[in-house]
Amino acid sequence: MTDDTMQDDDSTAPASGVRGGQTGDAGPQIGVCYFPEHWPDDRLEPDVEMMVDAGIEVVRMAEFSWGRLEPERGEFDFEWLDRAVGTLGEAGIDVVLCTPTATPPKWLVDDHPGILQAEADGTVREFGSRRHYCFNSAVYREETERIVSRMAERYADSPHVVGWQTDNEYGCHETVQCYCDDCAAAFREWCSEQYEDIADLNETWGTTFWSQQYGSFEAIDPPRHSAAEHHPSRLLDYARFASDSVVDYNRLQTDLLREANDDWFVTHNFMGNFPTPDAFAVGEDLDFASWDSYPTGFAQDRALGEVTADRLRAGDPDQVGLNHDIYRGPAGFWVMEQQPGDVNWPPYSPQPGEGAMRLWAHHAVAHGAEAVCYFRWRRCREGQEQYHAGLLRHDGTPDRGYHDASQSARELGAVAEFTDSSASDVADTGSLAGVDAPVAVLFDYEDLWALDTQPHSPEFDYWTLVGQFYGALRARGVQADVVSPESDLTDYAAVVAPTLHLADETLADHLAEFVDSGGHLLLGPRSGVKTPGNQLHENLAPGPLAPLVGGHVDQHETPPESLPTTVSYRGESYDYDTWAEWLVAEDADATGTHESGVGDGNPALLDHAVGDGSVAYCGVQPGEDLADALVTDLLDRADVAHTDRFPETVRVAERDGLTWVLNFGAESVTVEAADDAEWVVGSETVPAYGASVVSAPVASVSLADR
Repeated sequence: MTDDTMQDDDSTAPASGVRGGQTGDAGPQIGVCYFPEHWPDDRLEPDVEMMVDAGIEVVRMAEFSWGRLEPERGEFDFEWLDRAVGTLGEAGIDVVLCTPTATPPKWLVDDHPGILQAEADGTVREFGSRRHYCFNSAVYREETERIVSRMAERYADSPHVVGWQTDNEYGCHETVQCYCDDCAAAFREWCSEQYEDIADLNETWGTTFWSQQYGSFEAIDPPRHSAAEHHPSRLLDYARFASDSVVDYNRLQTDLLREANDDWFVTHNFMGNFPTPDAFAVGEDLDFASWDSYPTGFAQDRALGEVTADRLRAGDPDQVGLNHDIYRGPAGFWVMEQQPGDVNWPPYSPQPGEGAMRLWAHHAVAHGAEAVCYFRWRRCREGQEQYHAGLLRHDGTPDRGYHDASQSARELGAVAEFTDSSASDVADTGSLAGVDAPVAVLFDYEDLWALDTQPHSPEFDYWTLVGQFYGALRARGVQADVVSPESDLTDYAAVVAPTLHLADETLADHLAEFVDSGGHLLLGPRSGVKTPGNQLHENLAPGPLAPLVGGHVDQHETPPESLPTTVSYRGESYDYDTWAEWLVAEDADATGTHESGVGDGNPALLDHAVGDGSVAYCGVQPGEDLADALVTDLLDRADVAHTDRFPETVRVAERDGLTWVLNFGAESVTVEAADDAEWVVGSETVPAYGASVVSAPVASVSLADR
């Protein structure tokens, strides 16, 4: 075993990293995830040379390395990581290290088997994979503090380490919720902190149903395996508790890292369309969020629509874009893992379309990414991910993704140079400005949890509902911030709330302030149905939002595909699916009615002028055409510039005066822009699975010959 002395000659120099979405000032970067511990030592220098040749500027390492760093308790081996950090740094590549807590080693599990998670039926999640630890284990938190402190102290003075990723993919494999005894004790304490007394909890939950009253907080258990479904309020609070446990655990790590070096940035890599934990809450302790993007896999195992041939080759641009925008904050975001080719975990793994790995990098940057790191550098020869591609094949030769990553690096460099040369501010260094979004989409994890508990239809899905409204905005070329309902809405011209299921007077007042001052709100179905305690409001839906909506819900239904589902809206007929409400217009105007079923002739859509603004309410889950009509009317009312409607495989996005044209389809497209537009990357003909960048406002861009 080695001692703890860094192998770096410049180890006393200050770290070069700065807090924020970028490690440097040259614009968005291309990076890669690297596992030097998987390969012989003599492979390191050739790997780094190839990274430099490819334009790689940042490398992430060590997220699963605890067993290599500490093969026995107290016996540390940092030499291999020291050498990797030093070699990368000397080549001009920034290093992002990770805390290795997602994979506690076997000796630790053997010493303390109580750190392992338990399923709802009591089954222990045993060693042999990853993410098998419990967030509420006091022992594991002590072990976490020990390994994180040791690593942070080790690299606190390295000039090459610019930031850290905490752990890896909180929530992967459905591991946020654990049901062990440690979690039971922590849940009881959490409940006692949330409620004044046990009577308050019983009242808020509504425990008289099925004789579920509790006599004390000590009587409360996690919602373990049961004969029938659990009480929805109990499930919602357990989801809140489990998410809070992740927040607290992550804060333990961020505090330790910042104590060692406050110049480091700290991030975490979340996942796409993931329900837990609450990423907004975890993100409060991060400098910026990161996420892991696998478009062709997501198009299959978390599909928002039909799994088309184009989506199997390049993914769904709106599904991926929604996640870009969920994780984008004021400091931007990173894609910490970008799909590099075929992957091992979806049902099928067709090869991505030619150029798709380049397309995904441009797509991310267009949405505000400051770095795109491909996962992984080289296909692994061992373990569970042998069928997961890398930028290199397992023999060390370049694979398809290597060439796409290299091209992306060159093109993003050209974008940075163009931005620098056209900047009017002499202090501008070529860094792209952030995304200036005129519209906010309200996204709430607690609504997601509550609706997942009681979807009331096998087809109803929160992500799908959000995606329908979001996709309508993106088809019109409009950038959107995806934010929590409590966020400051002052700077937005329009707000889209696909559903606000759990609502109270505080939320109603917040939205009323936005609308009264001239904002325009589009509100979707199932809004204002429940209290934050997950009980039906005393008043009919939309409960406290009714004064804003100017009406209420009379009836609702969840029609299957075998029943006709059609509504009119402003004189045109549209299809809808999954969820329907027929409404009573009080102060609002009915802009649409049901044209089928028991609700035939009843209002389905309302418009209400409120203060200097407006509220539109859609009482059905809209199809693509109805969502487009609603969104377009909203944008027009709010005076938000937008494009003609693009087909589902073509998306445009504006950032800092540049517009990206992104083709997720198998056929090339030709676009038109303003006469004085300058093509920075590519040209007006965008190839299949390709991207072009033009210096022109997004509203001036359209498909030719339409």
